[in-house]
Amino acid sequence: MSPRTKEQNEEIRLRRLAQIRKAAADVFLNKGPLLEIRDVAVQAGLGYGTVYHYYSNKGNLLHDLLWDALERAGGWLEAPAGGHFGLAAAADTGNSAAADSQSGSRETAAAAELGPVAAAGIRLLQLWAEDHALYLLHKLAGEAFASLPEARSAPLSAAFRREVLAPLAALLETGRAADGAAASGGNAAEPPYRLQRAEMLLAALVGCASLSLRRGKLHEEAMDIVRFLKL
Repeated sequence: MSPRTKEQNEEIRLRRLAQIRKAAADVFLNKGPLLEIRDVAVQAGLGYGTVYHYYSNKGNLLHDLLWDALERAGGWLEAPAGGHFGLAAAADTGNSAAADSQSGSRETAAAAELGPVAAAGIRLLQLWAEDHALYLLHKLAGEAFASLPEARSAPLSAAFRREVLAPLAALLETGRAADGAAASGGNAAEPPYRLQRAEMLLAALVGCASLSLRRGKLHEEAMDIVRFLKL
C-alpha cells in the first residue's frame, strides 16, 4: 500500500476537523459551557486522543467552531432560485433535518408571500435546523461571545456585526419601507438603531427556536415561529 500524499492527508485533516466541530455544536446544544472534549469525542464517534490531538481544550474548539460557522453565515439573506436555502446541506453537516428539504421549500415559498423579512426568517431557521453550529453562532453573538476571552470575542463580534447584523439591518429597513412603516419624511433610522433592531430580531428568533430545535421540530415549526413573531 502506497503512503498517502500531502493532499490526501490535508483532506483527511479537514474532514476530521469538520466532524469534530459538528459534534461539538451538537453537544453544546445540550450541555452548554459544561461541554468537555470527552463528550465531543463520544458524539463524533472518535477516540478521545484523536479529538485531543486537534483540540487540547474546549476554548480553542469553540473559537474555531464559531469562526467556521461565521464563514458559512454570510449571504443567507439572499433568496436562492427554486426556494429552499440549502447552504447547510452543501456544508455537509450530516444532520437528519436536511431530509426535510421539500417541506422547507414549501415553507420558504409561503414565507416569501409574507414579505422579505419573513422569508429571511424562514431561511435562517432552516439553516439552524440543519447546521447547529450556525444556531450556536447566533445564540452566542447575542451574549457578546462572553464564553470567550475578550481578545477572541472582540474580533468575532466585529465580524458578526459586519457579516450578519449589517445586512439584516438593511433588509429590515427595506421591509419597513415596503410596508409603509418608514419614518415620516423618509428619514432612515440611524445606523446604531438599525443594528439594535437586527440584534433584537435575532435574539427573538434564537429564543423561539430553542425549544423546537431541541425537539428536532424546527423545520416544521419554522413558519409558526415567523408568524408568532409577526415578521
